Order: sequence, then structure tokens, then C-alpha cells
Amino acid sequence: MRNTIRAASRQVAELVLTLGLVLLLFAFYLLVWTNHRTAAAQDDLLADFRASTDTASAASTAATDEPRRPDPGDGLAVLHIPRLGADWEWVVLEGTDEDDLRDGPGHFSETAMPGRVGNFAIAGHRATHGEPFADLDTLAEGDQVVVETGTEWLVYEVTWSRIMTPTSLEVLAPVAGHPGLKARQRTMTLVTCHPRWGSTERLIVGTQLVTRRTADAGPPASIA
Repeated sequence: MRNTIRAASRQVAELVLTLGLVLLLFAFYLLVWTNHRTAAAQDDLLADFRASTDTASAASTAATDEPRRPDPGDGLAVLHIPRLGADWEWVVLEGTDEDDLRDGPGHFSETAMPGRVGNFAIAGHRATHGEPFADLDTLAEGDQVVVETGTEWLVYEVTWSRIMTPTSLEVLAPVAGHPGLKARQRTMTLVTCHPRWGSTERLIVGTQLVTRRTADAGPPASIA
């Protein structure tokens, strides 16, 4: 009987140790490996974005021509948020599939392109995979969000923020929160999970375009 109890105790201890090791490896994957992988992907995306930038054509294309929509997974623009640090910059990918968001923030493909009339909407992780939107809750009304497209610098200002349900898809409408209305302004909406380590709600930050300048004019003072 005593030997049976000892054997059972040994098996339980081994099981606990195995489960602990599995949990430790899973935590390492979430907190370290996914961030490392995303950082490497962002390096490649940023290098490709810089290489493809044609500032010489900025003046002729920025205000008139409709920009070509990139293929899913390709870099669309570079996002800068001065409030989150002078070196805070993330390449925004086209698309919001799981594979896209592993590499960085993603553009909801059905929404407007950056700088165009309508709602340019972006989703991003708040935890794991580089945590691009980890501190999005610190943004306040009037803070700037700068979008670098390769031909322009677009400066948006935060106008509102809300905590909403995951099913509140009206924030992706041309006029965020008002499906059916025709867009007349150029806005951008940032979407991420809330709370940071959960997904029961969504943190939504709304912005409006206030200034734009061609690429050859250089970045705005807030990130220069």
C-alpha cells in the first residue's frame, strides 16, 4: 500500500513538473519569441518600405492620384505616435488576418486609404507580437498620430476614445460609429484589445486629419 502511494505521488509530482515546464515554455513563446519574431518582420518591412519610397514623385501624386492598394501582408505606411516615444514607429500592413497582425498593425482593407476621405482604420495587438498598441490608452485628445506614406506625411489628431464591445463594427464605417452616413472628412481609427491582457472589449481611438505635407518637405516637427 505504501509503495502504491509513493508511486502515485511520484507520478503526480512528475505531471506537475511537466505542466509547469509546458506553461513556462508557452509564456516564453508569448512574451519573448513572438516579440522577437515581430521585430525581425518589422525590420524587413521597414527596409522594403524605405527602398520603395519615391520622394521625387510626391508633389505630383500626393493630392490627386488614388494610391495603389498593396497586396495583403505588404507594408502600406509607417505609423508614428510621438506620445509613445521619439523612436516609436511601426509599419502598417495591408490586411488584418492573423498572419498580418503577427507582423505589425494591419489596415482594415475595406476602409479608406491613408489621407483619403473616409475612415482609415487600423488594428494592432496590445500584448504579444511586439505589442504595438500596448500603451494606446495613454493617448489624449489633441495628441498627434503621424502617418508616413512614402509620398506624404499625414498628421492626425486624437479627437475621441472609447471602450466598446468586439461586435461594435460600426467604428469601421466611413463615418466611424455612424453606418450609412456619407464621409466628408478624412479620419483614422485605431482598434486594439481591452484590457491589455484580455480580449473581452475593444479600445477605440478616433483621429482626424489636420495637416499634410509632401515627403520632400520632411517630417512634421513632432517627429523630426
